[in-house]
Amino acid sequence: MNIEVTYLDKSFNINILGQELSVLSDSGDEHVASVVNYVNDKIKEAGGTSANTNTLNVAILAALNIADEYIKFKGMKEDICSQLKSRSERLIDLIDEIR
Repeated sequence: MNIEVTYLDKSFNINILGQELSVLSDSGDEHVASVVNYVNDKIKEAGGTSANTNTLNVAILAALNIADEYIKFKGMKEDICSQLKSRSERLIDLIDEIR
């Protein structure tokens, strides 16, 4: 069997912490802009607006804040999935009892 994989990555020029970067993404323009805006907002929250701020420290703080949010949301997702599984099993049991 021969499987051909095609990547449709598009190049984007973005600016994070005053650094111009060229990145590839298979996402659309709006999604990439949303991600860049989110990261820049997190950088501002971490103190990245001051001229005398250490860029690396701000990037690390922003990354830590983003990772914290991600882990919290991941835990919430797992809790919701667990609840849905439990409720689904309960509904199946109730349906089986009715039969």
